[in-house]
Amino acid sequence: MSSTQNENPVRVLVVGCGNMGASHAFAYQLLDGFEICGIVSTGKSKETLNEKLGGGYALYSDYKAALLETKPDAVCISTYPDTHEEFAILALEHGAHVFIEKPLAATVEGAKNVVEAAKKAGKQVVVGYILRHHPSWERFVTEARELGKPLVMRMNLNQQSHGYMWGVHRNLMKSLSPIVDCGVHYIDVMCQMTRSKPLRVNAIGARLTEDIPAGNYNYGQLQIWFEDGSVGWYEAGWGPMISETAFFVKDVIGPKGSVSIVAKDAGAAGKSASVEAHTKTESIRVHHAALNDKDEFVQEDTWINLEDEPDHQELCNREQRFFLSAIRENMDLTDHLQDAVTSLQIAFACDESVRTGRTVDLV
Repeated sequence: MSSTQNENPVRVLVVGCGNMGASHAFAYQLLDGFEICGIVSTGKSKETLNEKLGGGYALYSDYKAALLETKPDAVCISTYPDTHEEFAILALEHGAHVFIEKPLAATVEGAKNVVEAAKKAGKQVVVGYILRHHPSWERFVTEARELGKPLVMRMNLNQQSHGYMWGVHRNLMKSLSPIVDCGVHYIDVMCQMTRSKPLRVNAIGARLTEDIPAGNYNYGQLQIWFEDGSVGWYEAGWGPMISETAFFVKDVIGPKGSVSIVAKDAGAAGKSASVEAHTKTESIRVHHAALNDKDEFVQEDTWINLEDEPDHQELCNREQRFFLSAIRENMDLTDHLQDAVTSLQIAFACDESVRTGRTVDLV
């Protein structure tokens, strides 16, 4: 979206300079309508990002000081989840709109606090549910809704992380488990597919290494029951010991057939920890269950190959175009934020199920 002549660019303070923070910063630099007013990180990543962006940006180690000095119109928060609530509320209290990476907070109560702070400040908060901006995932949801009810939804994202990514995952596990951090994406997708109330969850987990904080687990699998009879499962594991044999399952079954994302290349060995591979769809396969009088299939499977297959950076660009539209048009983001809270609520109920060994009711 281009800024019009009488609209000043939205001045953004970039907070957090890892994979996502850097991608969002590149989007702000690329898109008309945004202007980076500062970059914040506690370590040296801000210098690295500043250099990649061509240099010249104001750099800060202290978030509060950066807020006071730059007085931004918006803040982009891509830090670890345990800082999300505090950083978002501070930004809102300073009169800034917020783009925040998922999850919205490290607790359900924290997420609700951010939503309340946004209402009080009269500012926009957009949560980084990147799959909502991917044409193929949008089509995946649409096709699933055509399969009838109930739905069976099968999804996972196991990552054989090592080197830099194992460091990232270890840090993430200081505040969240894999099924919470990654699961909110796919729980959100399931809720979009069923448009039904989640009733209860059950989950299991395993601690496969001592190289993570005590009390956390680096493998988890969750199951959700919905009011319309639909069921879904999601699996996530992080670490050097994780198998790559079945890291990418995206499959939905209904009475009328099934729809699957088939990532032939992304599913090849060595791609499970690639951020680029996580959103890549390549092909959607639609299976039609209708039988003739001889119990043979009436129709062959349909392959959908969408030409619009954005890479990870382009998806971040699209997220930021949406953020700009939300600010410029004063969009009603009530449903957007409620969905973010709901998916987090379900994910934490799953986490509770792992830790207690019991099914958790959501209603």
